[in-house]
Amino acid sequence: AVAGSAAAFTPASGPARTSVATQAALDDLKDIAAKSNPVLKYYDPLNLSSTTIWGNDNEATIGFLRHAEIKHGRVAMAAFVGYIVQSNGFSFPWPMTFDGTPFPSAAGSPPEQWDALPDAAKWQIILFIGFLEWFSEAAGTHYMRGGKPGAFPKFSDHSELIPHPVPLNLFDPFGFSANKSEEAKANGLIKELNNGRLAQIGILGFLAEQKVEGSVPLLKGIVSHYDGEPMAPFA
Repeated sequence: AVAGSAAAFTPASGPARTSVATQAALDDLKDIAAKSNPVLKYYDPLNLSSTTIWGNDNEATIGFLRHAEIKHGRVAMAAFVGYIVQSNGFSFPWPMTFDGTPFPSAAGSPPEQWDALPDAAKWQIILFIGFLEWFSEAAGTHYMRGGKPGAFPKFSDHSELIPHPVPLNLFDPFGFSANKSEEAKANGLIKELNNGRLAQIGILGFLAEQKVEGSVPLLKGIVSHYDGEPMAPFA
């Protein structure tokens, strides 16, 4: 209602500016699609790029979809690498709890190791991820309001949102990419998108084969069967 009221006082050129911005967002999306997959290029069979969500315009919707893909790709890359590391018995060398209990690397596969964690440890992980999610939404220019999809705000730029000092930022904590050219950053984004897409297939392939043996023929006999429920963190 507020947006509608404000729109009544917007100059006539407003819709034109919105149309230009939307077209720019779509052109950027098509350019990224062509670079990330030169064979398939731009492919949108569900017409997601032309839809709107939650009362937002098309430009904001494209920003949401781009951000969602980048973020899920990053999570999948971390999950994929973590799965391989845990499957090979690697764990932190220090105790997991104050009473000296070690990390449950001997519990079996990664999902079984998660099941073996105390509920308090699970809550710490989930709440920390929740904080990162909240911080990324609350700080900086939102990706649905003109911000850059996939950009994670710097802790150092928004210390008022953090209860105590944080010495390093989450993204590029040591500043290795600070002097990279825009071209290099753009190329890095394409690589990140492709790696993230592949990682999503990879981690889901691991979990699918563990639950339904033979569902991923290439992994048959490589990953062990899992009787639990990977989508129920406190089961």
